[in-house]
Amino acid sequence: MIEKIISKSVRLMFTGGLVLSAPFVSAQETTQVQKVEVTGSRIPSISIDGPSPVTQISAKDMKVDGVRNIEDVLNNLPQVFADQGGSIVNGATGTATVSLRGLGPNRTLVLVNGKRMPGGSTNSPAADLNQIPTGLIKRVDILTGGAGAVYGAGAVSGVVNFLLKDNFQGLELQANISGHNHKQQQDYITSVVKAKKYAAPDNVNFDGQTKDVSILFGSNFDNNKGNATLYFSYKETDELLQSQRDFSACSLSSLAAGGFACVGSGTPELGRIGLFGNAATFVADANGVTRPYTSDDAYNFGPINHLLRPTEQYLFNAKGHYDINDQVRVYEEFNFHSNNTNAQIAASGAFFARRATISFDNPLLSPQWRTTLGLSKPGDKVDIQFGKRNTEGGGRVQNYADTSFRNVLGVKGEISNWTYDVFGQFARVNRTGTNYNYFDNAKISKAMDVVVGANGQAVCRSAADGSDPACVPYNIYKQGAITKAQTDYLAVTALATGYTQQTVVGANVGTDLGNYGVKTPWSKTGVGVAFGVERRVESMNYQPDAATAAGTLAGSGGPSKALKGSFAVKEFFGEVKVPVFEKQAYAELLEVNASYRNSDYNTGNKTDTWGVGLDYAPMKSVRIRASHQVAVRAPTIFDLFTPSGVGLGGPAVDPCEGTSPKATQAQCANTGVSAAQYGKVLQNTANQHQASFGGNTKVKPEDAVTQTFGFVVEPMKNLVFTVDAFKIDIENTISAVDSNTVLQQCLTKGTPLFCNMIKRDSLGSLWVIEGEGYIEGKTTNIGKVSTSGVDLAASYNTKLGTMGNLNLMMNGTLLKKLEVENVVGLGSYNCVGYFGNSCGTSTPKWRHKVRATWATPYSLDASLTWRHIGDVDHETSSSNPLLKGTVNPIEKQISARNYFDVNFAYALTKNLGLSFGINNLLDKDPPVISTNATGTGGSSNGNTYPQVYESMGRKIYANVTAKF
Repeated sequence: MIEKIISKSVRLMFTGGLVLSAPFVSAQETTQVQKVEVTGSRIPSISIDGPSPVTQISAKDMKVDGVRNIEDVLNNLPQVFADQGGSIVNGATGTATVSLRGLGPNRTLVLVNGKRMPGGSTNSPAADLNQIPTGLIKRVDILTGGAGAVYGAGAVSGVVNFLLKDNFQGLELQANISGHNHKQQQDYITSVVKAKKYAAPDNVNFDGQTKDVSILFGSNFDNNKGNATLYFSYKETDELLQSQRDFSACSLSSLAAGGFACVGSGTPELGRIGLFGNAATFVADANGVTRPYTSDDAYNFGPINHLLRPTEQYLFNAKGHYDINDQVRVYEEFNFHSNNTNAQIAASGAFFARRATISFDNPLLSPQWRTTLGLSKPGDKVDIQFGKRNTEGGGRVQNYADTSFRNVLGVKGEISNWTYDVFGQFARVNRTGTNYNYFDNAKISKAMDVVVGANGQAVCRSAADGSDPACVPYNIYKQGAITKAQTDYLAVTALATGYTQQTVVGANVGTDLGNYGVKTPWSKTGVGVAFGVERRVESMNYQPDAATAAGTLAGSGGPSKALKGSFAVKEFFGEVKVPVFEKQAYAELLEVNASYRNSDYNTGNKTDTWGVGLDYAPMKSVRIRASHQVAVRAPTIFDLFTPSGVGLGGPAVDPCEGTSPKATQAQCANTGVSAAQYGKVLQNTANQHQASFGGNTKVKPEDAVTQTFGFVVEPMKNLVFTVDAFKIDIENTISAVDSNTVLQQCLTKGTPLFCNMIKRDSLGSLWVIEGEGYIEGKTTNIGKVSTSGVDLAASYNTKLGTMGNLNLMMNGTLLKKLEVENVVGLGSYNCVGYFGNSCGTSTPKWRHKVRATWATPYSLDASLTWRHIGDVDHETSSSNPLLKGTVNPIEKQISARNYFDVNFAYALTKNLGLSFGINNLLDKDPPVISTNATGTGGSSNGNTYPQVYESMGRKIYANVTAKF
């Protein structure tokens, strides 16, 4: 039986726990030979080395990192860019995802024990890392380069393979707790908050706590022919509101003259009313006495938003295998996860400017309101636009409840020198999404249409005529006039259910043809081959209730229509690895390999992916490796079948808005703003505009080419360093035309193609009238993306005599290019060194992680980690005309961030260990930036990028592990 485990020849599993880029193993230290299945190949091999660089994270390294969320473990690596996680709120999918090389989670393939994970939820096709059992991880392999020929579509930017513990014997109990300690040190921001008469938070001792416990049990049976391993864990994370940190105590806007100011939403806590299409609007006091609306009345929508979402999670895993004989092993893996999280954002309400018709006879109107609105006599009617936040009812809450099941059943073994693996797997993720504290737009219209009832009281017209007897008039005309009966009528709880499902059946075989004499004259090792077949079916069913599908929830971002679709793919694949030279002059090793996969989709798409690689060691201490791979990303169910609709997702800034537009009248005329509307288009202070969206059944797969070239050098014993250059080019990208590109092309060039994609509403805006003002967008194959750079890694181990051992490691990435050509022919822009509306989250040129671990002779290991994120400029400082623009000085640049972490691991007894530490030891604040510079939603939240930078302060954690 071939045990597919890491050979003991891997000597650099040092105390820090991180194996960098599969370092070269010197021959003199190889003490045992066992075959290995390395991530990126299905051919069992004696060596863990390969032509593509692989970064490995061990379970021990995860403990030293002190994080219990898989996405945070990966985000600490410079090859990984932050994506969905617990600090994403506006635009949250409720999942956790990984984006290698910043190319997006849909281009990163996630595996468990070499087998594909299902789509994360009905909100996201990317694999949900919440399904991964943290305490069961043996190691994580990250191959940052194409591996599509080996694993299939989606591995464009690379593969993340979670290897779980197997053959476990005994009982392991773990308990973890972590929380944040923070001194509110943004004195300037605090002064800005207090100047606006908002509350500023105090220092915190220990908040945002995460607590989890796990039990791992395993045992061999029947004379060690079989093993069963069971794992259970429970984790709970407390919420953190933006009001609990000084830098997010209000939503910030930067000022041209310098500094920040608190900015709020134009839909205020007070009722705001004006004549429809007129810029002048008014509010009233408790007696109905009106006055003009001012910016001081704006609603501070930031504090109630989550900075960290509350989450409750259960995980159960069962693994087992049984050797029927020396040639046949039956195995099974069963995974269950339940994840429940809330994403809370600012209160719902009647969003300005909703439209209604009111009459002189409306009994809720004070004499001052009648005069203000020009209602002079009975029978007079006017159209108004109005808005009011439901601050009485609390924030909008989106609850995501996911439950997943994944089962793998297979038979593997070795017969006559041929290894085989035949398996089937089934996975399903059930989702229930519930929206709380939203107003129903249809009910708002009814509640504003008020007449005098039979008894002289104010009643809804719909109640008077019997069409809606439950209707309660909404009294926004006086401060403090809102009652529970009013909000109870307007509020709606909306529900959407659905599932994603994946079925895979496959078989692969492999052998060393050297057993049959197939090898070169210069090598002792024969030609390795592996090939197989696979059939995969992906399906999704999303069923919203009527309110969700129609988009009538006030502030929900638009309609979310039912989606049902599936696709199937049949594939065959093969690999060959040829050791050309072994232990020859000037060639300690020369090995070439090739892989190929043919995929046939029932959607009509057929793809061929392939790769070639070279592994050359001219001497024992030097190794050169290179690869060239062609990969694809097939369209997802979302890409193919999403129904058309209009919602949030438009440009962050419309330069034709406000009383002093940034664009000229001629430019705005190109986009559909009339001369009469210029200078009168209502300003969107939340930087949220609308765009249309929809799938396309004719969309084709993306094409990608991945190239790597590097070397591994061991100049002296226990010192290894690696350098690997990478380049990934993607064509025919599956995307919609970027709304910022559409707007800028029309503004500056007046190109009819783009100007026709801009649909302004009757007020000239891209947001006021829901569903009317927007920029067109539809999924298609339209652009190009390219990235390149160099990964550098090093490790060094040395003995300190009687003082133990010292282990050093470094992992860094120098990014040269992350280039986007949104529409072929319009030019491209390079996002390296920038952040902003088009480039998104911070894309520094240099990131690294350096760790020193002292293994003392006193049962204590002490580690110090230095994480560095390089500085970035706002994209408008670029000379590229597609990015060039203006940005206020205070957020022109995000300076470099250096975080220092400490960890101590102490063996209390042979069976009991304690690990504790502090991340962000110096309590470094995150960079403060406003939505002027970042836009809203996505990876920005709380005036910063909380998934990129330490946003909650100093993190203190402890772990207790008992083994029996």
